[in-house]
Amino acid sequence: MVGRQQDKARKRTLTVHSLLDEKRLVAFDLDGTLIDSVPDLAAAIERAFTEEGLTPPSVEAVSGWVGNGAQVLVTRALGWALEMPENTLDEALVERVYAAFLRHYGDAPHRLTQLYPGVAETLAALARAGFVLVLVTNKPERFIAPLLSHFALDGYFSLSLGGDSLARKKPDPLPLLHAAAHFGVPAGVCVMVGDSRHDMAAGKAAGFATAALTYGYNHGEPISQSAPDVLLGSLADLLLPSADSTDHPTVASTVSPTRTAR
Repeated sequence: MVGRQQDKARKRTLTVHSLLDEKRLVAFDLDGTLIDSVPDLAAAIERAFTEEGLTPPSVEAVSGWVGNGAQVLVTRALGWALEMPENTLDEALVERVYAAFLRHYGDAPHRLTQLYPGVAETLAALARAGFVLVLVTNKPERFIAPLLSHFALDGYFSLSLGGDSLARKKPDPLPLLHAAAHFGVPAGVCVMVGDSRHDMAAGKAAGFATAALTYGYNHGEPISQSAPDVLLGSLADLLLPSADSTDHPTVASTVSPTRTAR
């Protein structure tokens, strides 16, 4: 009984952004939202391209191609290197370079990757408050666990979905609808937090509220063009600084999260 009372007290005292008022589930993107992974992605592309005698793209160029999954990233990089339309690339070459990219990235997925400021503290606070936290990324599923473990984030997420976990990935709403159904919550009490137009499109199509981070990767476009419900300069903006305000919302009663891989 004491433990339950303490849990309720934590929910009452946590101040959050008004977007989270009465929300129960918060879905987060990974690359460009929680972690700056482009340096390691670019390094893996460089190694794969070197094997083929191709000129590797810059880190800046790679950052503009992130967001639609690893195979699209490799295809865009090949189109740039060969100065060819992506749909005219040799399929065998694409598959060979993609396989090499996966091998090299798997060898060092977090050597250069950095956690964005405020991420760990924000996830910890939301998890303690009882929000169900879900990770929805277009990154291949095999890379999720090593990255979360390396940055000590694995304990915060009750469900993690990669770009190959389901039949379709963002911007399709399927992963978000799957997450909501998995925990038995309606879309109206869910939020999608991300840095790209694909995150915002998926969230809107699923009926989630949307929060967009102004940093990260969005193909060189201002994320404001995707018309999110709110813009955040930092993930920590989900937590309001005043702990004694009486007009800030508190988290609604939540479902009990269950650790699961899918």
